[in-house]
Amino acid sequence: MLTLATVTPGAPEIFASIQGEGASAGKECTFIRLSRCNLACVWCDTAYTWHFDGDERPHRDGVTYDRAEEQVTLTEAEAAERIAAFGKDRLVITGGEPLLQAPALARMLELLPETFVEIETNGTVRPPAALDRFVGQYNVSPKLSHSGNPAELALVPERLAEWVDNSRAWFKFVVASEADAREALALAEVHAIPRERILLMPEGTVASVLHAREEWLEPFCEAHGLTMSRRLHIEMFGDTRGT
Repeated sequence: MLTLATVTPGAPEIFASIQGEGASAGKECTFIRLSRCNLACVWCDTAYTWHFDGDERPHRDGVTYDRAEEQVTLTEAEAAERIAAFGKDRLVITGGEPLLQAPALARMLELLPETFVEIETNGTVRPPAALDRFVGQYNVSPKLSHSGNPAELALVPERLAEWVDNSRAWFKFVVASEADAREALALAEVHAIPRERILLMPEGTVASVLHAREEWLEPFCEAHGLTMSRRLHIEMFGDTRGT
């Protein structure tokens, strides 16, 4: 069984849209959003996947969610059937932290053999071989200090080394200030992350905030041989579920 986030209570968050960010931005995809996360970013824009009532970890919105309303379970076959119905040849598995449900994901992907698969991950969990064989691209987003996560949880050296050695892994750092961008650059130097596989993306859920941060981020990326990622889905649809 898979535990998914919901669009509305009882309705699993499986939908078709464009990939809004990262190395494959602009591509038509089907998305499946899983519930639960092992980290707690204070600016997380999908806090409904983990910040449930009783969870005292901080989030800037100060909102917690009813777990029963925000989670729904599907069998692997049910999820695969819903994904296939959209008729897209690319699937993005996101969350939450999808790799927490790796065994069930592997069983689901066995039913979607013709699909190119991206997994969005915070980089702290190793994908098992049973799942890894189905994945064409990993969008790895290590969390910097402004996320509020302790470094010992968010930046696991052996995991980062494994992602660096994986040619399918792209590194997407979320930044809100130039200090964050410099922290990402320093982290890349320490862990020998190839600059051609690094994207810096502005944090924000409002187009005006994103545009203001892009004004300084674009020249920063140009100066340091990095790529800037936009958040096209926010610009097109706003901060809404199922987009």
